Amino acid sequence: MFQKFLKNLKTSTIIILLSLFIMPTSILAYSEYVIPGGENIGIELNSKGVMIVGLYKVGNDYPGKKANLKVGDLIQSVNGKPVSNIDELVSAINASDDTADITYMRNHTKAQTNLSLTKDNQGVCKTGLYVKDSISGIGTLSFIDPNTKLFGALGHEIIEKATGKILEIKDGKIFSSDVTSIERSENGTPGEKNATFQTDQQTGTVKENTSQGIFGHYTDTLPTKKTYKVAQPSEVKTGSAKLLTVLSGTEVKEYSIEITKINNNMSQKNKNILFSITDKTLLDTTGGIVQGMSGSPIIQDDKIIAVVTHVVVNDPTKGYGIFITNMLEEAEN
Repeated sequence: MFQKFLKNLKTSTIIILLSLFIMPTSILAYSEYVIPGGENIGIELNSKGVMIVGLYKVGNDYPGKKANLKVGDLIQSVNGKPVSNIDELVSAINASDDTADITYMRNHTKAQTNLSLTKDNQGVCKTGLYVKDSISGIGTLSFIDPNTKLFGALGHEIIEKATGKILEIKDGKIFSSDVTSIERSENGTPGEKNATFQTDQQTGTVKENTSQGIFGHYTDTLPTKKTYKVAQPSEVKTGSAKLLTVLSGTEVKEYSIEITKINNNMSQKNKNILFSITDKTLLDTTGGIVQGMSGSPIIQDDKIIAVVTHVVVNDPTKGYGIFITNMLEEAEN
């Protein structure tokens, strides 16, 4: 009887273990259908701390260099007092005497240093540091998941120009935006969209700035637009497709493109397709891909397949795109 019990127990254990092994290791939470973007958006991102973007001379010395501070460092506290923006930094510095104890982050490592301060004849404190605490610009909304209200935009990271590094963000916002004019692309010189955005018309909050785009929660009323089924990478094919973007005002329009190459190497996160613009109106207006067009969704066979990410600088009629699934998976993280 006992042996029969052990045999049954062993069989049950095998069944349970088999069940565990065939369970999926992860369940994707994004919806099968999403709302395509194409709208121009204003973007405002706040950094994690105050970023050093330059050093200047005070008298005969560079106080920042003497303190071993470098461009790209994120100041997090002064004399033990946390600072998250420039106003807080200035207040803490002005409350200091001749020196300030600075805590900062460099390449995800925390460090401390002592910064010499100099006051001019008007009592203004000179630190020798150029700093910033936020970045603003424009881009294109890529998608909104109607079930979770997660959104994605750009298809690539936002870089801080002075440091050339990805901006580590605390938070951010997106806003409604109007395209006012287009500077055409020429071979070797990408053009750009010129646009305004209304800071009193916020449409979402940004939580992440990654190599696959910026992501967050859409806080405005969901657009009443057709939803498109999400295509898996294996469904994407060479041939005709359409791109959704804004060239004037706020109206999203469709433009013809031709997908010429597909890269299924999953280690390449945001250059999964190569395409050429074939639409005469788009070419006449922009000369090709322009800055600000990043994030424009790409539709093929009535499915959303990818998002515009980069321009081929020497031939702006060509561009790269990221698979939409790469962005949707990143939005969940």
